[in-house]
Amino acid sequence: MEDHIIEEGKYRYIEIGEGTPMIILHGLMGGLSNFQGVTDYFPSKGYKVLIPELPIYDMPMLKTTVKNFAKFLEDFIEFKGLKDVILLGNSLGGHIGLLHTKMFPKMVKALVITGSSGLYESAMGDGYPKRGDYEFIKKKAQDVFYDPEVATKEIVDEVFATVNDRMKLVKTLAIAKSAIRHNMSKDLPHMHTPTCIIWGENDTVTPPNVAKEFHELLPDSDLFWIPKCGHAPMMEHPEEFNAILEAWLAKRNF
Repeated sequence: MEDHIIEEGKYRYIEIGEGTPMIILHGLMGGLSNFQGVTDYFPSKGYKVLIPELPIYDMPMLKTTVKNFAKFLEDFIEFKGLKDVILLGNSLGGHIGLLHTKMFPKMVKALVITGSSGLYESAMGDGYPKRGDYEFIKKKAQDVFYDPEVATKEIVDEVFATVNDRMKLVKTLAIAKSAIRHNMSKDLPHMHTPTCIIWGENDTVTPPNVAKEFHELLPDSDLFWIPKCGHAPMMEHPEEFNAILEAWLAKRNF
């Protein structure tokens, strides 16, 4: 995926395909490659798939908030001259997508959230990550998935490097606090954007009751479950994830 990154202005992003714009929003510890299954599949189905690299570690400390990432996303959409976009976000990315949709509803045609924060307080992981303890980090990374094998050495190494970089750790915790502060339960009933909620039945980071609450609070939402699946369905079960999403998009004429 790294080979495809385009650098333009202040943006680094991947863009594949032509058609309806689908913008993918990665999570806090999630690299762009987490969405390989989506980027391999949807461009051939008439979608222009874009993944902007979110400036998680580049914003000034006081601006490291979910709201500023939502504004960054809006700037990116304007920069690319897009309209009627579909936003697809996992974890923190789902939260950014939700907040962007609330702030700029006319820009978003549909929203797809999976393992999203925005409702559940410990959605960003509990407590301070232990620096220096590789086995602890490995266990934490494995807990994100139903099948611990999905947490490859590459993924564990990346998380380990992040929590052992003091500045990145401080920014990570700042974002986690911002996400907890920015609970969206009061906003969701007023958001009428069609929303597809795809959730792992075995998600321990944002448990299934979080998905049910999103579904109850969002007026125009559909909820789909993937069994034997943790916090990142598009990584753990990419084919099933794509099938659910494609069927939902077709049903809604998106």
